[in-house]
Amino acid sequence: MVRRKACRGELPVSLQEKIEILVALAAGGEEESQTSAFHTLESWPSEELQHVLSDPTAPVDVLDFVAKNLALAQMELADALLRNPRLPGQLREWLEDAVGLIAEAESSESAEASTPLPPASESRDSSREGGQEKATTTLQKIQRMTVVEKVKAALIGSLEERMILVRDSNKLVSRAVMQSPKLSEHEAESYASMKDIGEEVLRLLALNRKFRKIYVVVRALVNNPRTPIDVGLQLLSRINDPDLKGLVLNRNVADVIRHAAEKIVRRKDDLAKGKLLSKH
Repeated sequence: MVRRKACRGELPVSLQEKIEILVALAAGGEEESQTSAFHTLESWPSEELQHVLSDPTAPVDVLDFVAKNLALAQMELADALLRNPRLPGQLREWLEDAVGLIAEAESSESAEASTPLPPASESRDSSREGGQEKATTTLQKIQRMTVVEKVKAALIGSLEERMILVRDSNKLVSRAVMQSPKLSEHEAESYASMKDIGEEVLRLLALNRKFRKIYVVVRALVNNPRTPIDVGLQLLSRINDPDLKGLVLNRNVADVIRHAAEKIVRRKDDLAKGKLLSKH
């Protein structure tokens, strides 16, 4: 009973405590509680949320959760967060960049109209009960989105949405995927291996300090024929000897990359031979 009341924001505590409890449940409670608490936060009166978010005494956990899950869907919440002098610098920088991307999308010509789905998308499932229409897939939802909506989904949406949006032809959208705080190391490795992805995404991956430290991401980038040549050349120094030798035999990458890898392998072999001869 208490948990249900907490998920509905009905506990007899202060407004800030109600929001803190809702965030705690939405971020780490049981699945049912998470969903219920999140929906309560989504529908909470905006003026009250703004009051809590702009308060310097608000816990960082609350600010972080709202920024990464709600603020970009309700831009007035983003404004409230940015007014808070205690908003952590890194979170402030990310939020400002995200708001800037959305503003850029809003001003672009392509944001003026969404792409309608073909009539076939309204087909019904033959196994339906009670005449319900077939559930709309994530891809179909994205096809209906404007550029602004795609950017928002790329920033704070689901893994499934990011996997689709990272291939979007609009660079604003794919750039937003790269700025998502939910982007995982496993996703980065997947994107680095994709052959149907934009060069800018691969370049952004290579520039990301976090992902440059992950060897499987670097190796995937170097072996991806879509990776810009200048990026691939810069990453060669991070590749270990066995993978360098494999790269020399990889006919899918640019000749420049293969020849550069071959030179590194030859130079290392010559150094090893020189050291061996000096011992004798």
